[in-house]
Amino acid sequence: QVQLVESGGGLVQAGGSLRLSCVASGSVRSIDAMGWYRQAPGKQRELVARITAGGSTNYADSVKGRFTISRDNAKNTVYLQMNSLKPEDTAVYYCDAQGTTHWGTAFGSWGQGTQVTVSS
Repeated sequence: QVQLVESGGGLVQAGGSLRLSCVASGSVRSIDAMGWYRQAPGKQRELVARITAGGSTNYADSVKGRFTISRDNAKNTVYLQMNSLKPEDTAVYYCDAQGTTHWGTAFGSWGQGTQVTVSS
């Protein structure tokens, strides 16, 4: 099994910053790509940022210039640095990862989510 655990969410005032972390553990041999998604109440889950094993990134237009995704391959960890937060950033943030298990099978997994609330 592969497990992903997010951390770093919380309550912050508009204009503030948060840093989210997500660690993959379990039967992980390699990770090809990792990403962050978010879902606000009554809305569809949307891509926030994604990073490949080679370091290529892409961002939602709404967060470009404010959020930065990065990864530490040695720790099987992906980060999301969020600056200049806005109330519309309020959502549950989820990380995902795709890769290969120790026994050679492909996996795709989601974390449990971490709540980010931005007050006006």
